[in-house]
Amino acid sequence: MEKSDQSGDLQRQELAAQVGDTFFSEALFDAMTDIVFFVKDSEGRYVVVNQTLVRRCGLREKSALLGRTASDVFPSRLAANYAAQDALVLSGSRELRDQLELHLYPNRSPGWCLTQKIPLRDHRQKIIGMTGISRDLASPDQQDPVYEKIAAAVAHLHQYHAQQIKMADLVTLTGLSLAQLERNFHKIFSLTPRQMMVKIRLDAASTMLSQPDLSITDIALACGYQDHSAFSRVFKATVGMTPREYREVLIDH
Repeated sequence: MEKSDQSGDLQRQELAAQVGDTFFSEALFDAMTDIVFFVKDSEGRYVVVNQTLVRRCGLREKSALLGRTASDVFPSRLAANYAAQDALVLSGSRELRDQLELHLYPNRSPGWCLTQKIPLRDHRQKIIGMTGISRDLASPDQQDPVYEKIAAAVAHLHQYHAQQIKMADLVTLTGLSLAQLERNFHKIFSLTPRQMMVKIRLDAASTMLSQPDLSITDIALACGYQDHSAFSRVFKATVGMTPREYREVLIDH
C-alpha cells in the first residue's frame, strides 16, 4: 500500500508540473449553475470566478469582478461579513466547512447554500490566497429508504419551530439512533438536524422581517429564540447582517 501511495504521489506531481493552465477547473465550474466558485489572492481580490457568481452579483462579464474585493461588489453589511471570513482563512486561523448561509441575490430573493473556504499555499506552505465554493442546497432525495422518517422529523421541526426542540424528541419520533438520525439527515438534506432547525427558523424570520409592524423581539420569540440578542447572533452568523439591517435592505428595495 505504501509503494502504491508513493507511486500515486509521483504521478500527481508529474501531472501537476505538466498542466498548462493552473485554473483548469474554472471551465468546469462555469457549467455548474448551482455552485458559486472563486479564487482570491492574499488581499482578498478575485482572481478566478465562475459565471454563476457573476450572474448572482448582477453582472454580465467576469472582468467586472476580477481584481475587485467583496467590499467593491456587495452591500457594505454583507461585504463586512465576507471580508471577516476571508481574513480568518487567509490568516490560517480557520477554514470554513459546510457553513450554512442565507444569501440575498440581486433581485432580493433569498437563497440557502453551504459554503466552503480554504487557504491556498505555495511550495513552502505560505498562504498566498484562498479558494471557495457556495453550493445551493439540493432538493432532498425522496427515493432514500429512510426519507419518510426524516421527512417526519423535518415536519416536526416546522410545526414546533417556535418551541425548544430536543434531539431526543426527533430520535423518539423517527425510531432512529442519534447517529443514524444525523447521518441520514445529512445524506437526504445535506444538513445536520441543527442546521435544518436554524434554516426553518430563519426562513420564518426573514418573512416576518418584511412586515415593518412586527418588532425584532416579537419575531425572535415567534421563531423559538429566548430573546432579541440570541436571535440576532444566529441571524448575523448565518446571513451576514443583523435582523434590523436585513429589514432595512428589504425596505430599501
